[in-house]
Amino acid sequence: MIDTTTQLQERVLLVELERHGRDRWQASDSLDELAELARSAGAVIVDRATQKLADPTPAHFIGRGKAEELAAKYVSGVSDAERVTSVVFDDDLSPAQAGNLQEIFGCKVLDRTELILDIFAQRARTREGKLQIELAQLQYMLPRLTRLWTHLSRQYGGIGSRGPGETQLEVDRRRIEERIRRLRAEIAEVRKHRAVMRSGRRRHEWPIVAIIGYTNAGKSTLLNALTDAHVAAENKLFATLDPTTRRLRLANNRNVLLTDTVGFLRRLPHHLVDSFYATLDEVVEADVLIHVVDASHPQVFDQIAAVNQVLQELKAGEKSTVTALNKTDRVENSTLLDRLSRETPNAVAISALKKTGFDVLLSELSIQLTPKHEFVRLAIPTHQTALVARVHRDGQVLQKKFVDGCCELDAKVPPSMLAELQPYRRDDGAGR
Repeated sequence: MIDTTTQLQERVLLVELERHGRDRWQASDSLDELAELARSAGAVIVDRATQKLADPTPAHFIGRGKAEELAAKYVSGVSDAERVTSVVFDDDLSPAQAGNLQEIFGCKVLDRTELILDIFAQRARTREGKLQIELAQLQYMLPRLTRLWTHLSRQYGGIGSRGPGETQLEVDRRRIEERIRRLRAEIAEVRKHRAVMRSGRRRHEWPIVAIIGYTNAGKSTLLNALTDAHVAAENKLFATLDPTTRRLRLANNRNVLLTDTVGFLRRLPHHLVDSFYATLDEVVEADVLIHVVDASHPQVFDQIAAVNQVLQELKAGEKSTVTALNKTDRVENSTLLDRLSRETPNAVAISALKKTGFDVLLSELSIQLTPKHEFVRLAIPTHQTALVARVHRDGQVLQKKFVDGCCELDAKVPPSMLAELQPYRRDDGAGR
């Protein structure tokens, strides 16, 4: 992993295998993102290297000769000051490939997943986030114990840890499997707690709006600007891992719950998606999504596609969505903005940092939420103050007056209130 415990910054070489049919991203674009990931982990990028091959080699991922050439150029054949301390590959390496490469380079060799896990470990702040990080790390580590067993024996070993006839590797494997089982049980409890919290929110009938988007698109900045939530908003990938939920009052006096979520990323490893399912529950449960898009990013359409793919995997692809085209103040190409507006649902141009475009954004959000409520005309006896208060709290009161001992209301209310309000309706009961 990237070492952030010392004053010395990691010096990193990035390696990309350029092969046919990988995806639409060119090797240079993919390396740009890998470089951003590495910088987010606190590393200094020394150089980048690519090799064209039809397929990865089973033993070294890249060719052995290429690996030896890079090792001589950046590790063994240079001074200490110029030497790289880590080599990061923009793909997942098998345990055998990683071990063989480490022998050639004589320094740390990481793959893309290890780098992402390292960033996650730095960013997690809550108990929930830390549990999920540890689970993902151990799941990734388990099949790679042969390469890592010396380190793991120091971390998990100790007096009483060795059973009769067991090697240290077997002890490590057994202890990690036990820890994974405990972590899964703890995370299940966290999910139960989150379900209780969501149930409480549902009792208020406040709609849930989840802010989603590619990592570093400006989601936390938008949440802060709209609600003064003071969520850490850095110009780094994965600045947010633990969901933050805040109340937002719209112009029509409706309350909504606004939730920030972990940033999406192309080729996010599936076991990471599973491990962070609790943070993505907010997306599944949301009534409306705000998809924050970095309109200034050169790969903006690929980022949108990556987010949409994750939504499909979560079975949330059909949810009502408002697209917040962020950082439009940096975009000079009006044709690009026109295309983004045409090709994304309910698009609104904003700048989360400069707080522009918010009126239109919130208006569009109100429109997307409106179908959830039904218009009613009510005559509630004035002594039923609690029921009147609930209509105010959970619905939208359009008109109110007191007539003959009753509070007469024109309001829009959530479907869950209709049965309770039926005896007090003074319209035809059909709504409008």
